[in-house]
Amino acid sequence: MAPRVSFEYELTILNNNLRDMGTLIESAIDKVIKAFENEDGTLATEIIQGDRTINDMERVIESRCLSLILRQQPVAKDLRIVTTALKVVTDMERIGDHAADISELILRNIKQNTYSIVKAIPKMAQVAKEMVHDAVDAFISCDTEAARVTIKKDDIVDDLFNEVKSTVIEAMKNSGENADSYIDILMIAKYMERIGDHAVNICEWTEFHETGSLNNVRIL
Repeated sequence: MAPRVSFEYELTILNNNLRDMGTLIESAIDKVIKAFENEDGTLATEIIQGDRTINDMERVIESRCLSLILRQQPVAKDLRIVTTALKVVTDMERIGDHAADISELILRNIKQNTYSIVKAIPKMAQVAKEMVHDAVDAFISCDTEAARVTIKKDDIVDDLFNEVKSTVIEAMKNSGENADSYIDILMIAKYMERIGDHAVNICEWTEFHETGSLNNVRIL
């Protein structure tokens, strides 16, 4: 197989791996929404256990990237493709970690009857999940315009986070009970916000992937 054909073949496999990992983390966020809304400890436990699969997928992709660099010795844009995949997979793994972190908090607060006051968290999770899907898709498709559109959605997540903060602060003022649970709700919202931030990172790596610039600074 000619070197270029071999590289393209390996790149297709890499992109398929990234898409599969993206599907896993989207599924984890979906389950988090359901576990939160239904105070479902069984589902929360399933998410935590599933994080191992996401971690395993990260190692597979990292290994494939390093193998590509060693065997194909890519330069210029080809090198950017592989190095950005290494960056993106780290952000994707962190998203999986945050889903597991949220699940641990859900387990800690089942039957505290505090989740019902916060309507914005499921909305945050839905927007964050859409951002993750669109960010991964933009990276694989090399679509910088789609990446820019996705970045703008982060403002929605930030606004919803501020809504959660206001709701929780008001609830704590009105009731001295369940203070720890309210703090955990804030942490859940913060993890959701971080998921949005990681989606933004993936979008920024998409721009670097295509232009060699990151935040308008030429790097490679």
